[in-house]
Amino acid sequence: MNDKDSKVLRVLARQYRNSAAAATEIINLQSIMNLPKGTEHFLTDIHGEYEQFNHVLKNGSGSVRKKIDEEFGNTISSRDKRSLATLIYYPEEKLEIVMREEENLEDWYTISLYRLVQMIKRVSSKYTRSKVRKALPEDFAYVIEELITEKAEIHDKEAYYNEIIHTIIRIGRAPQFIIALSELIQRLVIDHLHIVGDIYDRGPGPHIIMDTLCSYHSVDVQWGNHDIAWMGAACGHMACIANVVRIAARYGNLDTLEDGYGINLLPLATFAMDVYRNADCSVFSIRHGTDYNTKDSGLDAKMHKAMSVIQFKLEGQLIRRHPEFGMEDRVLLDRIDYEKGVLRVENKESGASREYKMLDMDFPTIDPGHPFELTEEERQVMERLRQAFMKCEKLQRHVRFLYAKGGLYKIYNGNLLYHGCVPMNSDGSFAGVNVYGKRYYGKALYDVLEYYARRAYYAKDEEERAAGQDIMWYIWTGPGSPVFGKEKMATFERYFLEEKETHKEKKNSYYKLVEKEETVEQILKEFGLESRDAHIVNGHVPVEQIHGESPVKCGGRLLIIDGGFAKAYQAKTGIAGYTLVCNSRGMELAAHEPFESARAVIANESDLFSHSVDVEVFPQRKLVADTDVGQDIRERIYYLEELLEAYRNGAVMEEE
Repeated sequence: MNDKDSKVLRVLARQYRNSAAAATEIINLQSIMNLPKGTEHFLTDIHGEYEQFNHVLKNGSGSVRKKIDEEFGNTISSRDKRSLATLIYYPEEKLEIVMREEENLEDWYTISLYRLVQMIKRVSSKYTRSKVRKALPEDFAYVIEELITEKAEIHDKEAYYNEIIHTIIRIGRAPQFIIALSELIQRLVIDHLHIVGDIYDRGPGPHIIMDTLCSYHSVDVQWGNHDIAWMGAACGHMACIANVVRIAARYGNLDTLEDGYGINLLPLATFAMDVYRNADCSVFSIRHGTDYNTKDSGLDAKMHKAMSVIQFKLEGQLIRRHPEFGMEDRVLLDRIDYEKGVLRVENKESGASREYKMLDMDFPTIDPGHPFELTEEERQVMERLRQAFMKCEKLQRHVRFLYAKGGLYKIYNGNLLYHGCVPMNSDGSFAGVNVYGKRYYGKALYDVLEYYARRAYYAKDEEERAAGQDIMWYIWTGPGSPVFGKEKMATFERYFLEEKETHKEKKNSYYKLVEKEETVEQILKEFGLESRDAHIVNGHVPVEQIHGESPVKCGGRLLIIDGGFAKAYQAKTGIAGYTLVCNSRGMELAAHEPFESARAVIANESDLFSHSVDVEVFPQRKLVADTDVGQDIRERIYYLEELLEAYRNGAVMEEE
């Protein structure tokens, strides 16, 4: 036995003090290995659409409805199934309607409670009693356990269970019990949640989504470029802050910053009202949703323009500071001819230049001789914002969660999860990216970028922290960034140039190459996955189903599951998002209809789920033994058996 094994046994011996305790745990763990694997749920590119996110989470992308069909078959009507599903998704809201409209409330309570208990039995059957017990709501744990546990010693079981149900109704606890059962079903249907990037931006409620994720029982996050921008802003990086505020203004979501996170935008508003009072802000009109208060549009457009100009200045400074980023073509303020009102753009390949007429030349804070310098007022606004972002307790809590539960990629149960792409050259080789003087490729690129992203928040040394924060900005928008995956972000051109060819953002070669199975195999191998059962689950670029594009590539080895949660994308994609479910029997892709509102779902007893496609049906049911958890359990059993042997041969002394 080596020193490491000896130390492990000594630690285990403190927990399992004798051979009986060790043997009991071995038996328990071995039995867990033979249970069906838990259901994994994959969501990506949520973009602040919290109502749709919450609904998909509640219905498990159709998993709840499937469990209802499995449990009740043809014994209840389709209408009753829809009603039961709605009750499970939105118990409080549904109860309000029932209490107002139902004539015989006691009968409704009785039927609903029995059906919910049946559902609890169904969804808890793949878990150990211990795991179910830990998931039970504290107030009703004992009662629920009694109802779902078979009691061989009780002769008249029906009378026993009837009495429990009737007592719950008689003492007025039925509504609370129904809510507890419904939430428990939601909890047990999904064992683990994967968020494959882009929680933030565009939609109105990323802070609400983050609150939900922070309290979720089991979750991991693969950072998207929009998440990275917010994380960089929380670190205090001014270019990231400018991007976050600009995008919130552009989509009419400044309330997310002010009300959601309590970030004071008054200094920016005051500055914009003063400096941009008479400025032309027509190209900075707000892309708002139906709940936007249009009386704010004038001020918001001024704030939008003010922050955009600050962003372009800060980014120009940053790119000049880092020539290794290779982003000189994104330094544009000094390419404006301020007298002629045109932008000079050079073609990267031919070297030829062309002049484009600017749609807006009203820049009260730009000095043509020093276009990247912030005015004193702009510096003050940005410093106030930097302090507000860094001192926002809620934002810092959310960002710490993203660091704790997240990363640029994840290998989980033999599948590779990432947002964006693995940067590649057109010949199929991995593209190299210069990170502070050294080139990185493939997995090594992900690892070094994640290292610097973590230093951006946690490093004590100011220079190291600053270096990490600049890399955060590069991850957000750089041409070699895995989570961005495009040659450029054409923000400037979309604002100021009419010509559509300047708006194009050329995708990395990855997006063509992954149509080939050998490319997918190459990527999986790079990340240490050589099994034929391995898949890539990929977010970031919306799949345009409306044009016949499929999210399933290479016979199901690659799944691009961004179908357009964000309303801004839905006209382009034709749907309202893809999600993926992987249970013990296979992998299933769900396409979702556009989501009107939770209120409409409750009133109409409708659902967001549209249709599903089997990606893969496993030849035999997967067990816990086939998962990462199973591997951990296998290792624990190995050491427990070593401990048991050590007790038996006297190498470790037992305690009574």
